[in-house]
Amino acid sequence: MTDATSATTKKRPVYTNIHITQIVGYRLPPAGIVSILHRISGLLMFLLLPFVIWLFDNSLTSEISYDTFTSAFVAGIGFLPGWFIKLVTLALIWGYLHHFIAGVRHLWMDATHSVSKAQGHNSAIVTLVLGVVLTVALGAKLFGLY
Repeated sequence: MTDATSATTKKRPVYTNIHITQIVGYRLPPAGIVSILHRISGLLMFLLLPFVIWLFDNSLTSEISYDTFTSAFVAGIGFLPGWFIKLVTLALIWGYLHHFIAGVRHLWMDATHSVSKAQGHNSAIVTLVLGVVLTVALGAKLFGLY
């Protein structure tokens, strides 16, 4: 056999997709986690858009509707208790903050053309930490801790 034929007949690696049973044990890099959370936060904001419009409308229409808006966080809306409304609002706050920070991360990487594995890892960690820290700070304000 010649060198050319032995190179073409050698065993090549097989790359398969991750099976559903392997997802639990698969360790995603931080950039992958940010990417998935970016999509989830966008979907969350889209699905909660009617709630945001309701909040905005009730906060601006009149003094009576503003009282309804503020009492929703204490007494609730209909059968939904106030703490649940606060949790939904907190999820919305996280969704917005994460989506915004991850979007700025992508714009920065596109504008500077600085795409490396280490830089992507570090900026993903910064995105995750900033999103959580800002959400905790605003959540503390939402729940009346300061």
